[in-house]
Amino acid sequence: MKKKFCREILSLTLTATLFLQIPAQLKALKIGDAIPEEVWKTPLQVVNSGEKTITLAKDRDKLILLDFWATWCSACLLNFPGMEALEEKFSDRIKIMPVTEQTDSVLEKFFTTKNGQRFSHVASVINDKMLKSYFPHKGIPFIVWIKDGKLINTTDAEQVTAENISKILGGDPDALHTVIQMDRTRPLMLDESFERQRNVSLLNYSIFMKGGIPDIGAGGTFRYTADKKVNGRQFTNLPLRDMYFAIGYELFQSMNIKESFSEKRMLVQIKNTKAMDGELLPGGNYRKDDLYSYELVVPAEKADSLYQFMLKDLNRYTAFSAKIEKIKTDCYILKRTVSENRIQTKGGDLISTFPQKPSILRNAPLKHMVNMINGQTPIRLPLINETGIMGNVDLRVSEITTAEKLSKELAKYGLTVTREQRELEMLVIKDQ
Repeated sequence: MKKKFCREILSLTLTATLFLQIPAQLKALKIGDAIPEEVWKTPLQVVNSGEKTITLAKDRDKLILLDFWATWCSACLLNFPGMEALEEKFSDRIKIMPVTEQTDSVLEKFFTTKNGQRFSHVASVINDKMLKSYFPHKGIPFIVWIKDGKLINTTDAEQVTAENISKILGGDPDALHTVIQMDRTRPLMLDESFERQRNVSLLNYSIFMKGGIPDIGAGGTFRYTADKKVNGRQFTNLPLRDMYFAIGYELFQSMNIKESFSEKRMLVQIKNTKAMDGELLPGGNYRKDDLYSYELVVPAEKADSLYQFMLKDLNRYTAFSAKIEKIKTDCYILKRTVSENRIQTKGGDLISTFPQKPSILRNAPLKHMVNMINGQTPIRLPLINETGIMGNVDLRVSEITTAEKLSKELAKYGLTVTREQRELEMLVIKDQ
């Protein structure tokens, strides 16, 4: 259920003609509404097809699924093979039509990439404005179900299964769970009647839920005070580990801890790690029962304590207890082997490409390398910078796979990496 909501070619004359055929103002359709004639008859630009335009009218007698997608949406791309298999299985009884608002040039570039070539056979509506206006949504993939000339439902992609399609074709209206996407700008699940109240200010709001919410994607957002301080944070459809990580990151920042927070600064000492990490199912989605949603808003004057309050809430409402404490732990230490600073920058444009191959720093702080190694490399222990080098640096390493290999490559710069113990601040998570 973890969704990663994730983000060919016609003449300008034809594009302009299509825009002229779209009504100036389109009203969003509700479930049960008849599909307007404009939707059936307007020529739609398509890519990877033998035709330059199509209309939905030719499939009017079928069950039509509009699959809204984008090139940057990995979940959307992963769904394509399954969608194609379903369309083949049900033959001429259904039509699954991918739809994207992305432009000709964006798609042309995408289909020339290594990843895009895998999907260069997928016929899709492109440059869409009209369909999204009739079927508005905030996240993708988003599926619109049309049958017998009506909008019968809107769902997430997980509900596009052979079983559900068979039920819908058989006339079962209750086969699907309607997804009407939530607005992240509002506090999670706060009733809209709140906005009707006069002279009322939201000082504090908290909600904590278990189980996947189909109406909103995985992720979160921030709430801000009038002076731009963060006084609220929302998380949706995430495993608990992701929430602890986000809170730990912010607490490290607020505590002015020298090193940045990373997974390597989380010490998880619990028996059932699945309860915190979630179970990842085939296809890249988490088991719904392993997902949580949480939001906390505090008064503006308490904004500086937001993340302390959030950590206390998770400790109060979950089976775990977490706190930041200083403990002696194994780590890697980055040290100088010579007094001379051999990596002092010679200037130029700032470049920081860690942890790519090769990895390069040019006129960039050494902490860029340290932070990247701590966050995105196979080196399993925290890396601590004890070189004392404060200015910008120039250095280059061919590959970062182990601390030993990194140390060998840094030797020419008068640096080394050793395994030692230090007292470090860690986010320690235990069973209650």
